[in-house]
Amino acid sequence: MKRTNPGTGPLTVTVLVFPGVRLLDVTGPIEVFTTANEFGARYRVRIVSEDGAEVVTSAGTRLSADLAVGDVREPSDVLVIPGGPEWETLSKDDALLDVIRHLNETSRCTASVCTGAFLLAAAGLLNGRRAATHWRHSQQLASRYPSVRVRPDAIFVRDGQMLTSAGVSAGIDLSLSLVEEHYGADVARSVAKDMVVFMQRPGGQSQFSVHSQASHVHHEMLRGLLDAVTANPGANHTVAAMARRAGISTRHVTRLFHEEVGTTPARYVEQVRLEAAQMLLETGDDALPVVARRTGFGSPESLRRAFVRHLGVTPGAFRATFRTTGAGAKTPVAATTT
Repeated sequence: MKRTNPGTGPLTVTVLVFPGVRLLDVTGPIEVFTTANEFGARYRVRIVSEDGAEVVTSAGTRLSADLAVGDVREPSDVLVIPGGPEWETLSKDDALLDVIRHLNETSRCTASVCTGAFLLAAAGLLNGRRAATHWRHSQQLASRYPSVRVRPDAIFVRDGQMLTSAGVSAGIDLSLSLVEEHYGADVARSVAKDMVVFMQRPGGQSQFSVHSQASHVHHEMLRGLLDAVTANPGANHTVAAMARRAGISTRHVTRLFHEEVGTTPARYVEQVRLEAAQMLLETGDDALPVVARRTGFGSPESLRRAFVRHLGVTPGAFRATFRTTGAGAKTPVAATTT
């Protein structure tokens, strides 16, 4: 979709709501588009439900609809499909999926928020496309819909006219990107500053996920090795050391990891160490050399490289971002929105 001249008329944003929809999936994008109007954009936002009636969100809040799906006559420049906690049930609702297909046919761009990606996938609209969803559910999206190329670490993904975003607040990131596309970076930046959010947040979803949660392991000996790594990430956990502890060959250890954990021993150990370092940075005051030593990275530089490689942020930036919201600080904490 080409950048639009604000003087050519308003852009129509249609937000679909349904019983059990997540409130922020709806209000986050709406807030971005309506705030953009204060800085020169021209968006017309309308909320539609299947029958035009109000819906009760997953939070218990009631949302009024502007019109029923059957009363939608004009095409949408942006169609927003939010998600909800009961996404499994929603993705089997044939009537809802038909509504999504119908609205998509007359939309120049369709965007999902969080588990809304499951609704698009169930409607067949993500076949062969790249997509994102909440990190907790990315594996399920990939397994349920093999034709969808899931990007588990992405905050949002665009593939043609389809956009999909990660967890609920990522709908704000996605909406800001559309404002920038339609009206330019200056308008989008003004919206981000007004809402006190990142214009482009650092890192990806992996900074929120728990990497060390391996799938269920049936082999008792391997379970013991995994528990040992988790209990003391800073210890010696080379393949040779693991093999000695288990009384098996290094080749056997490597094979068990591939078969039951789905990764190599070295990668698993690094993931556990990374998780341990994240926890220390979030909850403690230890200096980076201490954190690096306690978690098995050895040096601050090795710790930094691992954080940048996996999370897209440095250890210092991670601590500053995730340790506190700043609400209890004695001095104000400035939010960077550039």
